[in-house]
Amino acid sequence: MLRLVLLLAVLAGQVLADEIPPAERLSDTLTMSPELRAMQADETANPASLSVLDGEALWNARAGASGKSCADCHGDGAKAMRGVAAHYPAFDAGSGRVLDLEAKINQCRTERQGAAALPMESRDLLSLTTYVGRQSRGQLIVSVDPRLVPTIEKGRQMFNARQGQLNLSCAICHDDNWGRKLGAVTVPQAHPTAYPIYRLEWQSVGSLQRRLRNCMVGMRAEPYVLGSDEFIALETFLMSRAKGLAVETPGIRP
Repeated sequence: MLRLVLLLAVLAGQVLADEIPPAERLSDTLTMSPELRAMQADETANPASLSVLDGEALWNARAGASGKSCADCHGDGAKAMRGVAAHYPAFDAGSGRVLDLEAKINQCRTERQGAAALPMESRDLLSLTTYVGRQSRGQLIVSVDPRLVPTIEKGRQMFNARQGQLNLSCAICHDDNWGRKLGAVTVPQAHPTAYPIYRLEWQSVGSLQRRLRNCMVGMRAEPYVLGSDEFIALETFLMSRAKGLAVETPGIRP
């Protein structure tokens, strides 16, 4: 009830602001406590590091009718995947669609390995995504492909659209009120620099789409289907909005 009252108070007194200028965009890590920042930085203390290890094992495991592993095609993941996550979501010329990293992994499984696609939010898909994302840690996010523009614009419209019973938009919290307190939590700018993340609330690793779904439920809005074009559009916009920030995968969040 307190969270609802606070949200309604934000809505009632809201004066819409412009999108955060690029020079003022900050990693959400900076809004966390020093203790959580230290835990995220220390791979021996970061619980998401276990997913990285699981992902490395899966990277080297043969799967599907091809009997091949990811490593058989790409080689050492630490080298071959360096910088890859900083460019996703990306336009896939073969399918003519924008794919996020999870969708690209599943495309490789089905088309190259002859294996079944991994379910969204499954341990194996999250582990592979975390492992691949880890190899780009410290790399700056890039979003320059002009073929992404229609998807980015669709995501921008969704980010700014009011929805749900609370009549809120993503922008009201994360563009207009970032840095303020919602209960005991500092409202972040909502940059997807650290996904997949280990969220203390979940006690597990989860994807960006899971977090977006949680936000929609919090706004009392009907969430999109995991893996849908709508979630891909939001992801693509958020990554373009985070252009120039460093990849921090795997992250920790409260």
